[in-house]
Amino acid sequence: MSDELVAALDIGGTKIAGALVRGTSALTVRARRATPARTSGPTVMAEVRAVLDELTASPQWSRVVGIGSAGPVDASVGTVSPVNIPGWRAYPLVSQVRQAVGGLPVTLVGDGVAMAAAEHWQGAARGCANALCMVVSTGVGGGLILNARPHLGPTGNAGHIRHISVDLDGDPCPCGSQG
Repeated sequence: MSDELVAALDIGGTKIAGALVRGTSALTVRARRATPARTSGPTVMAEVRAVLDELTASPQWSRVVGIGSAGPVDASVGTVSPVNIPGWRAYPLVSQVRQAVGGLPVTLVGDGVAMAAAEHWQGAARGCANALCMVVSTGVGGGLILNARPHLGPTGNAGHIRHISVDLDGDPCPCGSQG
């Protein structure tokens, strides 16, 4: 990996984090906001923009933006529909971020895929040809490494655990299901 800086966003149900990451894995600039998960899509996007504003204000600002988002995502069209952010159903995240950064290229994958790539690069899956990594946070996600490369799948969700009801009479979920 080169020593180029990459602007990375991690969007989840509780936080929106951003960083400028050097190819050596050093985080040079960090920004973070709480996710207003129970609000409208534009309100959540305003917090994403606030994180991007902090990153773009740095003299080290990059020209590459990568996003790992709670899922599911549809990287083929640039939308997100995180179960834990009800205001974002088929939300056009890539186009909104691209607009916020002046038309620069933006790459979107599920947060589990992003985590699997990071673990393969610098963490617990380093040196492994195949790995399944799980995100257990506000939601449950996953990502795959196959033949020493991140496996994205057609929409950027390969390895994603998905949504599973465990108690059909349980509490309502933001997605509309029970339990």
